[in-house]
Amino acid sequence: MSSTFVPSHWPQAAGPTPVFGRRVLAAGPAGSGAGIEWLLKRNCSITPQQLGAVYASLCAVSALIAGFFFWQGAPFVAAFAGIELAAVGAAMLVFAHHAGDRETLTLMGRLLRVESRNGNRIERTELAVDWLTVEPAAGQGSLVQLRGRGHRVQVGRFLRPELRGAFAQELRQMLRQLPAGHDTENDPN
Repeated sequence: MSSTFVPSHWPQAAGPTPVFGRRVLAAGPAGSGAGIEWLLKRNCSITPQQLGAVYASLCAVSALIAGFFFWQGAPFVAAFAGIELAAVGAAMLVFAHHAGDRETLTLMGRLLRVESRNGNRIERTELAVDWLTVEPAAGQGSLVQLRGRGHRVQVGRFLRPELRGAFAQELRQMLRQLPAGHDTENDPN
């Protein structure tokens, strides 16, 4: 058995390719810039629209069965079917409300933007990478804590605990690759 190395015709990316993140181009006030975005979200196998369709079909089948028993003289079946459908509908509403929960980290230039969505609540934090530390919040497998200049954010809720360390390592590596920054607050000029 032999192996041969053939050079690739594809252009090489600058720096290592992120595993959890993806390279992005964004237009801003100072023109366009390249960065990296990490999108951490729930693993939902069904969209809220699909869930609504499933619930509607469940209601139709239950209404047919309850109607049959009501016609046969058992009115309590319809009442219990209504209670059951109300409970299932409430559970599905809670699921649909949190199906879009996610954490988005965007590294553009010397700024890391963190956006956390939990239901209708959105929290945005901007951290200067010059003062940023990336560390576990409590220990192995815990959330990843980002701290810098009085701000503290914990991310990684939607990653499996055994992957959080690898995510933190990738984030640290991408931060180390940035060119040295310029501290404007302590600059005498």
